[in-house]
Amino acid sequence: MTDGPHGIRKEIAAMKIGNVFGNTQKATCFTPAVTLASTWNCDLAYKMGDAIAKEAMDQGVTTVLGPGINIKRNPLCGRNFEYLSEDPYLTGEMAASYINGCQDNGIGTSLKHYAVNSQEYRRMAISSEVDERALREIYLRAFEIAVKKAQPKTIMASYNLINGVYACENKHLLWDILREEWGYKGIVLSDWGAVNDRVQGIIAGMDLEMPSSAGIRDKEIVDAVNDGTLREDVLDSCIERILNFVFDCAKKSRDMQGYNADYDYSHKLTREIATEGATLLKNDEDFLPFEDNTDFALIGSLAEFPRYQGTGSS
Repeated sequence: MTDGPHGIRKEIAAMKIGNVFGNTQKATCFTPAVTLASTWNCDLAYKMGDAIAKEAMDQGVTTVLGPGINIKRNPLCGRNFEYLSEDPYLTGEMAASYINGCQDNGIGTSLKHYAVNSQEYRRMAISSEVDERALREIYLRAFEIAVKKAQPKTIMASYNLINGVYACENKHLLWDILREEWGYKGIVLSDWGAVNDRVQGIIAGMDLEMPSSAGIRDKEIVDAVNDGTLREDVLDSCIERILNFVFDCAKKSRDMQGYNADYDYSHKLTREIATEGATLLKNDEDFLPFEDNTDFALIGSLAEFPRYQGTGSS
């Protein structure tokens, strides 16, 4: 797996703290999701997923960790740029197209962050309090559309709690809604370091912990089976889903040996998306005090060195 909602981010060497922008294999820097959604063009979303999948095959990657489809509810959310829209319907349709474009090549995706993860502040501790109607109509609608129309191979459970229950052990979300109601067939994995209680996560339908806990939580699983807290058939179902995913990725990995992507095409495509997603703002009624032909100065480190990665994960 690699990060990649806006382009493959495959690490060449182990990432070092403070060097999150280096040590990665070169790949096309696609427009972020906020610009993609501004095109309102599902065909472009499909083409972007298709092109990213082809670069994934070129680089030996079988699963792309994206797209991110959390609904924009606050302009201060630090990851709004890598989410699609404020609108659940637009978000769901664009996400489904992206996923299909990627997975039609046999490259898996990871729909994230499930769910109600619309802010970064205290994201690993906050509880998103939401009633059932808002949950269904605003926060889950895009996920529902994407699951039913595209069946992403993985779904990433988020850090936060929802109504007091961690996303990674929320049976109402991970099992009752996702699998029973929507018919989801893939695996659920945790956001990196999001697991609170591994055993309760398995019971709720969270299959794969990311990253490894170096055996600590494996022992918890064994102990839970031995003391009857975790039923063996529930664990077996979890393992079966993971193994099916592993075997599928292994087969794809063999099939794509020697594949070469057309990076020139990807570069032209991302220019096309950026052009169509550009938004012109008019200074109606002189709302901003600028005269015609005014010169502007961009000052600061980001003006000199523009940031094109969201600290790695996009």
